[in-house]
Amino acid sequence: MAGSARELLESIRDELAPAESENRLVPLIERGDAAPSVFGTIAAEESHIVRSDWRSIHLLASRSTELTAREFFAGLAQGEGLALAKLPALAAAGGMDAAALDAYEPMAGCQAYPAYFSWLALNGEPADVIVGVVANFAAWGDYCGKIAAAMRAKYGLDDEACGFFDFFATPVPEAIEQAIAAVQAGMDAGRSNEREARRYGRLFQTYELMFWNTIADGQA
Repeated sequence: MAGSARELLESIRDELAPAESENRLVPLIERGDAAPSVFGTIAAEESHIVRSDWRSIHLLASRSTELTAREFFAGLAQGEGLALAKLPALAAAGGMDAAALDAYEPMAGCQAYPAYFSWLALNGEPADVIVGVVANFAAWGDYCGKIAAAMRAKYGLDDEACGFFDFFATPVPEAIEQAIAAVQAGMDAGRSNEREARRYGRLFQTYELMFWNTIADGQA
């Protein structure tokens, strides 16, 4: 049983770390073995995910009774808005224009993550959802950093094309501290359920890996 929010997050992070290597797409991109069109696919899938997550985050903010949790979700929502604006350049790097983005049909394996997030927005205790989200921050940021580096080194793409991944690869320590404070407040108020928080983190990771590996399967 974790004694504090920080200890809980660190414990879950340690539990999840071994599975992070199960991402099959990032190594393909790092080697330059993925087709350049993969960036268009990622952008097209993310255009659905980011919009859905933005709505889910706002719903979580509205359900949060603790100020720090509301502020944390407000910051996340702002970040999703900034990320959305960077997707057209990523899509163009993969040979996909606005019409192609609009015509794209998303894959179920990629959209499982936002579907689960939507469920949590309706049903999860906000403090526990924060645990699940933050537990996967480091892995997501690491994946994005590796992809951004490979886009430049292996595919010759410019800063604008890499902007989406650069954005998420940049650590935001103050957001982590804000999340810890929000989770601690939930724990202190007796609203947090450690078992569910751990479950959320595990399932978030599983659905995120499903996103990457669904796209990787299309590269075969």
